[in-house]
Amino acid sequence: MKKKSEPQNPSRRNFLKNVGVGTIGGAILTGTSGKAASTSTAIEPDSGPIPLRLKVNGDTVNVSIHPETTLVEVIRDHLGLTATKIACNRGECGTCTVLLDGKAVYSCHLLALDAADKEVTTLEGLMDGEKLHPIQEAFLAQDGLQCGFCTPGQIMTAAALLNEYPEPSEEQISIGMSGTICRCAAYPNIAHSVKDASRRLKKPGGNNEQES
Repeated sequence: MKKKSEPQNPSRRNFLKNVGVGTIGGAILTGTSGKAASTSTAIEPDSGPIPLRLKVNGDTVNVSIHPETTLVEVIRDHLGLTATKIACNRGECGTCTVLLDGKAVYSCHLLALDAADKEVTTLEGLMDGEKLHPIQEAFLAQDGLQCGFCTPGQIMTAAALLNEYPEPSEEQISIGMSGTICRCAAYPNIAHSVKDASRRLKKPGGNNEQES
């Protein structure tokens, strides 16, 4: 029998690039409380597919979906933007966080219909081609991840926080990032990453590209 070839160990830089091009609803994370506020859309039972227009990462897209389809399902299954991850799938962990008009939301808990004609930004939308966004660079430099599954959600939550507070205090970071859970408990380095990202975004060429 042939031996199975051992998988190559990806570098952390390549990992962050992959989650950037390869990681939610009725939940909007506030920049001051870290808690989620719910919204809802009435759905007619047994409705067939209906057209939906979204603006995702600066591009207008048209899809045909069932009314109960969530935003994360459209992002991943219809648009193929798989950086946005699904974990709890009930609006509790923050892994699926994206930006909706510049605010962090749980895309697993938001009906896609509620995002109609609004600006949706995923992790792919932060990048400039293959170039990492300053927030991604900060997470890489500060080791702000362990298993990495929640990292896309952490980065998008940080993006929303830095939109609201370009130079956040430790308390603002703690509260603003509290809606996104890291089961590996990498919180100290995540906080360092947000601080580092704030510094990087102030440098020439480090414009906060996700701002609306």
